[in-house]
Amino acid sequence: MTKTVRAAVQVGPRQIEMREFARPKTGANDGLLRVEANGICGSDIEIYRGEMAMNRNAFIPGHEPMGIIEELGDEAAERWGVQVGDRVALEVIVPCRACADCLTGRYQACRSRKYGFGVTGIDVEPSLWGGFAEHLYLTPNAVMHKIDKTIPVEIAAMFNPLGAGVRWAVDLGEVGLGDTFLVLGAGQRGIAAVIAAKAAGAANVIITGLASDVHKLAVAREMGADHTIVVDGDDGRDIVEAVREITDGKMADVALDVTPMAGAPITDAFNAVRHGGRVVLAGLKGGREIPIKTDLIINRALTVKGAFGVDATANEKAIELIESGRFPLEKLHTHTFGLDEVALAIETLAGETDDKSAIHVSVHPSFA
Repeated sequence: MTKTVRAAVQVGPRQIEMREFARPKTGANDGLLRVEANGICGSDIEIYRGEMAMNRNAFIPGHEPMGIIEELGDEAAERWGVQVGDRVALEVIVPCRACADCLTGRYQACRSRKYGFGVTGIDVEPSLWGGFAEHLYLTPNAVMHKIDKTIPVEIAAMFNPLGAGVRWAVDLGEVGLGDTFLVLGAGQRGIAAVIAAKAAGAANVIITGLASDVHKLAVAREMGADHTIVVDGDDGRDIVEAVREITDGKMADVALDVTPMAGAPITDAFNAVRHGGRVVLAGLKGGREIPIKTDLIINRALTVKGAFGVDATANEKAIELIESGRFPLEKLHTHTFGLDEVALAIETLAGETDDKSAIHVSVHPSFA
């Protein structure tokens, strides 16, 4: 058993350092995870660039960790319903489990939480709070979900984006049997929403992307998308007119915006759904104020919901989808990086390298 743990520490914008930490000592109420993989998402890019300040101190990023439990106390095993050797996925939020929000199931709103995976500083003992590390500390209030160990690591690591697809499309958007569903944005979570919608019985799924996203749109079609729309370049189409044409004027029942930083897709979403339709907003805009025509919401009787993260119910449904083998998820995964390549992994997903093919990217500490 090694006495130290290697981890990638973010010390400033675009500054990642490899450091070693003492292996945590565990007791009856906690545990230790050997990290197999940690997926990367758009918020990791914003944190890496310094556009989203998650922590003022140095910290170990990585908020989509999954791996094998190596150490586990008796009380922790009973509380979590797991044992040493189990593969589990962790949620970023570590709730207090005692406040009114937690006790009524709204644990994501917990105002008493002190920690979070991938966002807590290394100054908080025992420092190993992020997924970009060989091992991660399993704090007593962690929320975890078991995953079949026979699933390939890179597929199992998709639990978070697929959970987002389930929550945003189905749980919040209420996409169901026979619906027409519009996804604005062809990143991994947009494609995950396509998967979730088709699994829920949507009849007509439409997804938009840029000309540079043609490879992503192709994968979206393999995952079940019925129509893809390129919105820029010589072949670019007006989203609302394209949806009107595809649906013979009936428009979409539900629209989901997952585009980063852009405001125009929100108005497109409002205009592309039918009267009484639903719009889910999940694409962060970097804190900028985005003009919204509230008359559109009122006059068209729209329901608009904000999507914050992924909860336990959505994660469990996503893991069921992964374990079902129903979708060719291996086509979503494009890049695997080792622990020493965290910066390169993030930059690859961000499209900052010569390789522009990234869709799902993950860091595997044991990968060489």
